[in-house]
Amino acid sequence: MSAKKSGDMTSGSPVRLMIGFMVPMFLGNVFQQFYNIADSIIAGQFLGVNALAAIGSTGSLMFMVTGWISGISSGFAILVAQWFGARKYDRMRHFTAMSVYLTAGITVLMTVGLLAANKPILRLMNTPGELMPDVSGYMAVIYTGLIVTAAYNSLAAVMRALGDSKSPLYFLIISAMINIFLDIVFIAWFHMGVVGCGYATVIAQGISALLCFLYIRKKFHILHLKREDFRISWDSIKKLLALGIPMGLQFSITAIGTIIVQGAVNIYGAVYIAGFAAGAKIQNLVVSVYVAFGATAATFVGQNWGAGKLDRVKKGILYTQIMILVSSAVLMAVIFFFGRYLVLMFVSPSETGVIDAAVTYFMAVFWCYPFLGSIFVYRNALQGMGYGLVPMLGGVFELAARAAVVAVLAGRTSYFGVCLSDPAAWLAALIPLVPYYFYKMKKASKLEDQNQKSEKASKSSVFS
Repeated sequence: MSAKKSGDMTSGSPVRLMIGFMVPMFLGNVFQQFYNIADSIIAGQFLGVNALAAIGSTGSLMFMVTGWISGISSGFAILVAQWFGARKYDRMRHFTAMSVYLTAGITVLMTVGLLAANKPILRLMNTPGELMPDVSGYMAVIYTGLIVTAAYNSLAAVMRALGDSKSPLYFLIISAMINIFLDIVFIAWFHMGVVGCGYATVIAQGISALLCFLYIRKKFHILHLKREDFRISWDSIKKLLALGIPMGLQFSITAIGTIIVQGAVNIYGAVYIAGFAAGAKIQNLVVSVYVAFGATAATFVGQNWGAGKLDRVKKGILYTQIMILVSSAVLMAVIFFFGRYLVLMFVSPSETGVIDAAVTYFMAVFWCYPFLGSIFVYRNALQGMGYGLVPMLGGVFELAARAAVVAVLAGRTSYFGVCLSDPAAWLAALIPLVPYYFYKMKKASKLEDQNQKSEKASKSSVFS
C-alpha cells in the first residue's frame, strides 16, 4: 500500500481529509459502544430493570479498564503516525513492534490484578447486594478477555495512525452484529443471564481483533514486521511509555471520577441506577462524535507535526473546533427534544421512574456539550504533538471537580445535584488544556520563524 493511499494527511484539503477520516472513526466508535449498549438493551428487555442496573453500573468501571487500554494504544500509535509522516518506515515498524511487547505485558498484569480485586472494587462502589452476583460475574468475564480488547485497540490504533479509519469500522460493524446475535442466543436461548452478555462481548471483540490482524497482513505491506524490528530498545520503550502512560492515565483518571459518581448514584437505589445507566449509554453515543474528532485531530496533527508543517496543524485544529461547535448544537437539540424517547430502547414505557431519572441526567449535562467537545480538540492536539503530561493534567482537573461535587452533594441533596458533576468536570478539564495549546503553538511559531530567517541569511551569504 502506497504512502498516499494509506492515509497521508500532510497534503491536500485539511477539511476534506479530516471529515473523510472522522466519519468512519465516528461510526466505528458508535459500533464499539454497541457492545455495552446491546448488552444493556437486551438484558433490560429480556431480564428486567435489575439486569439493566447490573450491567449499567459497570459502565464507569468498563470505561476505566478499556479506556486505559485504548489510551496506551493511542499513545503508542502517535510515534507510529509521526514516523509515517516523516517517511521513516523502518522506525515506524520498530515502534510498532515495541508497542506489541508493552501492550501484551501491561494487559497480562491488568488481567491478573483486576480479577483479584473484582469484588473489593464493586463493594467500594456501593454496589447493592442484590446486584453483586450478576455484576461480579459479568466483570470477571470482561477481565478475562482483556487480551482481545487490547489486541483490537492496538491494531486499530496503528491503522488509524496511517490514516485508515475505514477498515477498523468495517470490522467493528461485523463484530457488533455478532455481539447482538450472541447476546440473544446466550440470554434468550441458553438462559445464561447477565454473564452471557460478557461472553458475547469478549467473543465479538476477539473476532474484530482477528479481522484487523488479517487485514494488516494482507494490505499494509509497510507494516510487515521483521525480526530486527523486535530488537528491544529501552530508549524506544521509554519514548512509547512517555506518551502511552499519560494517555492511559488520562482516560483512567477520568474514569475514576465517573466511578466516584457511580458510587454516589448507587446510594439512590436500582431505579436511579438504571436511569443513570440508560442516560449514560446514550451520552456515550454523543461522546463518540467528540472522540472521533479528537482521534482525527491527533492523527492529523501527528503526521503534520512530524512533517514540520505547522500551518497545517493550526488550520486543522481551527477547523476541528468549528466542526465541534456545529455538531454540539445539533446534539443538544437531539437530547433536549428526543432524549426521553431514546431511553425507551432500554426499558418499557411503564418504567416511568427509570425514564425520569435518565431525563434528569440529560437536563443536567446537555448544555455543556460544546465544552466537552473542546476537551477532545485540545487534548488530542497536544498528544499529536507528543506532549502527554498536560493532557493527563486535564484528567486530574476532571477528577478533582467530580470528587468535589460528589463530596458536597451526594446523599445531602437531590440526584440532579450529583449529575452536575459531569459539567463541572468538563469545564475544569479545559483550564490547563487551552492555555497550554496556545503557548506551545506560539513557541513553535517563533522557532519556525527563527529557522526561516537563518535559512535566508545563509542563502544571502552564499550569493554575496
